[in-house]
Amino acid sequence: MTPAEMIAFVDELYGLTATGQWDAVAARLTDDFVVVEADGLPMAGTYRGVQGLQDLFTKVMGLMDVVAMDRVETTAGVDHAVTILSLRFADPALAPAELCELFRFRDGKACAIIPYYFDPAPVLAATAAKRAALA
Repeated sequence: MTPAEMIAFVDELYGLTATGQWDAVAARLTDDFVVVEADGLPMAGTYRGVQGLQDLFTKVMGLMDVVAMDRVETTAGVDHAVTILSLRFADPALAPAELCELFRFRDGKACAIIPYYFDPAPVLAATAAKRAALA
């Protein structure tokens, strides 16, 4: 894949997951696809396959009131792309969560996504706010 193809792929994958088109997502992932969320986050863990990605998406949206996922920019290299994201929350008093997601590619499909959060505090604050609202 060329860098331009990887960037288009990432944009398409975000669109498909946001609209719940999981069969189309599955066609774009390798059989051994994995997402690894860092320890210390409420969604920490390793998620495998399209079901794992769907479970993670559902978990994140259930933990926090995310109202927008702004893609700032995506850049690509030989076998990877990196997207800069800003997650905005329903409560405007909460700072956005700033992160990068590293996408690894093999044979024209995504084989891994590894998110890197600049600071986990906004995610933890958004999770606590949602818990408080539900209490």
